[in-house]
Amino acid sequence: MTRYTTATDADREAMLSAVGVSSIRDLLAEQIPAALLRDDPLDLPAGRSEQEVYTHLRELSAANVSAEDEVTFLGAGMYDHYVPSIIDMLLGRSEFLTPYTPYQPEVSQGGLQVMFEYQTAISELTALPVSNASVYEGPSAVAAAAYLGKLANGRTRIVVSAGAHPHTIATLQTYAKGYGSELVVVPLRDGATDPQEWAAAIDDRTSVAIVQQPNFVGAVEDVAALTDAAKQAGGDKLVTVGAYDPICLGVLAPPGEVGIDVAVGEGQTLGNRLDFGGPSFGFFAAREAFLRRMPGRIAGETTDVDGRRGFVLTLQTREQHIRREKATSNICTSQALNALAGVVYLGWLGKDGLPELAELLVQRTHYARRKLAAIDGVELLHEQPVVREFALRLPGIDVPALVDFVQDRGYHPGLALGRIYGEPYADGLLVALTEQRTKQQIDRLAELIGEAIGAQRTATAQTTGAVA
Repeated sequence: MTRYTTATDADREAMLSAVGVSSIRDLLAEQIPAALLRDDPLDLPAGRSEQEVYTHLRELSAANVSAEDEVTFLGAGMYDHYVPSIIDMLLGRSEFLTPYTPYQPEVSQGGLQVMFEYQTAISELTALPVSNASVYEGPSAVAAAAYLGKLANGRTRIVVSAGAHPHTIATLQTYAKGYGSELVVVPLRDGATDPQEWAAAIDDRTSVAIVQQPNFVGAVEDVAALTDAAKQAGGDKLVTVGAYDPICLGVLAPPGEVGIDVAVGEGQTLGNRLDFGGPSFGFFAAREAFLRRMPGRIAGETTDVDGRRGFVLTLQTREQHIRREKATSNICTSQALNALAGVVYLGWLGKDGLPELAELLVQRTHYARRKLAAIDGVELLHEQPVVREFALRLPGIDVPALVDFVQDRGYHPGLALGRIYGEPYADGLLVALTEQRTKQQIDRLAELIGEAIGAQRTATAQTTGAVA
């Protein structure tokens, strides 16, 4: 880090003298209340040599298991899709890999065109007229949409389906406190948002109503019906928000056609690898009425003085560019490189490839759902239609132990829902499909789950016999 902290001791003494203090601690004491300052030194281990640090980091990385090391059926918002080599080739070009913000359009036409083409692709995908140049990731995109709702109508109640991703709900809880808003979570019934509870939760105080499609347990929601009910209960000022899996839009009705005002989502599935959790990007599209309240930045098309086609930053609503109190977002990134991967991926698939991919997921998911539900001791958590992900119940089975059993044999069976929801879904397992999972792998997963259930039953019987 020394190349970034070049101040010498003499430099620091001169700067401290200029501001009238004798030490860094005195400087902090004038800015931070004494109750918040530590009196004791940080309990940190002694420093290590470069070689020791390398060895330690290598040991830590060896403890990880990637999607390249096992056959994974784990999803829950991040999915093991194939990433074509064209994406790495284009992202590695210096004009995309190294630039930051395109403040000077005359030297940033490539980056600005990427933003413009990305926005066009997201608008076409969502059937909404306006898209920004992407945001940080999925949950913060939903939170930004909730803030947009408050800006649009001045109301302070956020209603969200319990089918939204748990990370999304947690993010909304955090943001709502800062917004001075109330967050209401509507429960699920039979795997989908309870329509009666949904309508009852929304009133003339509600700023936004948020539903995820498909929801976290894989169910395809009746978004059109939920949107109509929300508008009737909350009035014309209510903003409806849909959090979408973009791949599933290959077969599901786009948000712009079912009454959604703002469509957001996680873009990892569009050409971005899992990469141990990130980075990825969030997309954000809306009706034109919300154009000037959208977070981040929007690139536009124009012509130069000679009439040649060109691109510029048209709107920039973050605090870096305008007065802080008027900013609609304080996250100063558009994840432009990851968004580039998204638009390249969509271009690679093409208008026919996306629905073909989504239809393939529907077919393989249907086969896997039927195959796994046929195992003795396994049942469906719900009967709702699904696209790429479905939830199972394994009554009387230690699901985390089952996951460990299957993982030890080179497969990851999915997410143990008890880790997220606790007792209500303690026996739940969420299984996800991508185009990389074959029929043979699904059959093998069924065998391993059957073996795991059999092993647990045998162990229980032996224990019971020993006690008797």
